[in-house]
Amino acid sequence: MNFPILETKRLQLIKLTHRHVDSLFEIFSRDEVTRFYGTDRFTLPAEAMKLIDLFQKNYQDKRGIRWGIKLKENQKIIGTIGLNNLQLKNKRAEIGYELNPAYWRKGYATEAIREVLQFSFTQMDLYRIGAIVYPENVASVNLLQKMGFTKEGILRGYMHQSNHIHDTYVLSILKPEWEKSQENK
Repeated sequence: MNFPILETKRLQLIKLTHRHVDSLFEIFSRDEVTRFYGTDRFTLPAEAMKLIDLFQKNYQDKRGIRWGIKLKENQKIIGTIGLNNLQLKNKRAEIGYELNPAYWRKGYATEAIREVLQFSFTQMDLYRIGAIVYPENVASVNLLQKMGFTKEGILRGYMHQSNHIHDTYVLSILKPEWEKSQENK
């Protein structure tokens, strides 16, 4: 199956390859990005290479799909977005994303999430998109709720990062909820 390329007004969601290592390393080597990501910040470009390989393997194994978020105006990779824990049989996945902090609060995450939801519900025929978010990541919780996600509860002791155990919120949006939100546009 060919990797799907998605487009929005300002973004292109593309397949990540080894030529994107430097961009991913630039993003994942920042504490403010990885603080809520469930991993420690990268210290070596080889870690970005391994992450790209993992994204490709997950796609081949139909366990996930991860796009690079590329700005159309300058072709720069500013983050990634995708579906984790993809279960086609159960029609569900979890969305995840991160952006280079230089591009925060400019509407890029909203634009990319909107496109991935559209693709997930219409092309992949998923029924549920979940999200696992640290409670301290208020900006992401607020963004997802603005996008129509419902906070379902807390997963206690769910993530281990930097020698600490963290609780997370679980949020979700169901296909009928998303469809209803599309009618109002």
